[in-house]
Amino acid sequence: MRGGAVGGRAARICGVLLVTLLVLTAATASGAPRGGPAEASGGRGPLTLVTGRDLTGYLHEVLADWNRARPAERVALVELPEAADEVHAQLRDSLRSGSARYDVLNIDVAWTAEFAGNGWIAPVDRARVPDSALLPSVLDTVTYRGRRYAVPYVTNAALLYYRKDVLDREGLEPPRTWDELARQASTLSRKYRMHGYAGQLLAYEGLTVNVTEAIQSAGGSLTGPDGEVTVDTPAALAGLRFLTEGLRAGWIPEAALGYKEESSRQAFQAGELLFLRNWPYVHTLSSAPGSPVAGKVGVVPLPGPHGIGQGVLGGSNLAVNARSPHPRSAADLLTYLLSEDVQRRVLTEGALPPVRASLYTDPALVRRYPYLPVLARSVASSRVRMKSVRYEQVSLAIAAVTHGALTGRVAPEDALRRLDREVRDILLK
Repeated sequence: MRGGAVGGRAARICGVLLVTLLVLTAATASGAPRGGPAEASGGRGPLTLVTGRDLTGYLHEVLADWNRARPAERVALVELPEAADEVHAQLRDSLRSGSARYDVLNIDVAWTAEFAGNGWIAPVDRARVPDSALLPSVLDTVTYRGRRYAVPYVTNAALLYYRKDVLDREGLEPPRTWDELARQASTLSRKYRMHGYAGQLLAYEGLTVNVTEAIQSAGGSLTGPDGEVTVDTPAALAGLRFLTEGLRAGWIPEAALGYKEESSRQAFQAGELLFLRNWPYVHTLSSAPGSPVAGKVGVVPLPGPHGIGQGVLGGSNLAVNARSPHPRSAADLLTYLLSEDVQRRVLTEGALPPVRASLYTDPALVRRYPYLPVLARSVASSRVRMKSVRYEQVSLAIAAVTHGALTGRVAPEDALRRLDREVRDILLK
């Protein structure tokens, strides 16, 4: 929680949860989608927006403004767990059953193709927000087979956080390559009795992203431009070895094998890590008053073998449930959440990267968030994850197989050969 408004925020959250409980109870009791068919309501009426856990609480306030302006189209917010895997599982089960419980879905960019391919989300009107207003790279995340099924809401590209105070004391520039990162993480960790470098290496979607970033940075890929599987290549092996050799040498601590986003952020913020790969929200939290590392944190793009690495484009998109009884209200909510005012609040109150391009060059915002130019470069150099209705199965395979390599149970070469076979089997089903 930020500031001293814990009691007020708790009351607001309780109010939202009470409204949500009443809405969901009514829908369950009736045995039918609330509000009746879209034709009967003119496509307008109350909505439910589902999202992963809002770590900062900003979304409650954003929706409160909408609710005051549109009392007949009030939005109830449902927050699912923090972990992406759990959010995906709950949404998949709800949508696969044909439920209209959720009208608007805040979904990971990697799920858009799966949800569209299964007919769970409806196409959206391209005219809602001009493409020219958005960061170019985010537009590729909302299309599937030539149609647009969502609108970009939040973007994300990983950054390398580092202890600026330590590097300044040593007269060192932040690492630009893997060799520099390994050398600094190894030597400085011993000198300052800290761990060297960590990402998110637990066997879940976070590990899939970390491994994919390493493979892409080394020039490899999971699939080629025509969808062919390209896992078992020398470049992919170089990327995986960057992580396995770091663990074996010790500059990546064994603890990283159990890290998710928040646990790794907490370790860095507690002063236990010199370098951290994580998302932009970490900058706001680690630099906040009271943080043990406030004023000591620097940020640069992820390094690669010879310079800036190639990240995985993260973030979330907004989509409308194909079975929503109020699609017109839902479409208006999407437009509202992409407005410049709300997108500014996404950054200033939610500590999340907006998709409006103009905000990255706004002088006042750059002064307040000096990492914005670095983030813009990282977003521009990042790539969209594989577009497939079976992406989740592929991701699970990547996490499971590569975790075996990271823990030393299997050689990296053998892991990639096995992963190549498993990805082929999944995509050819």
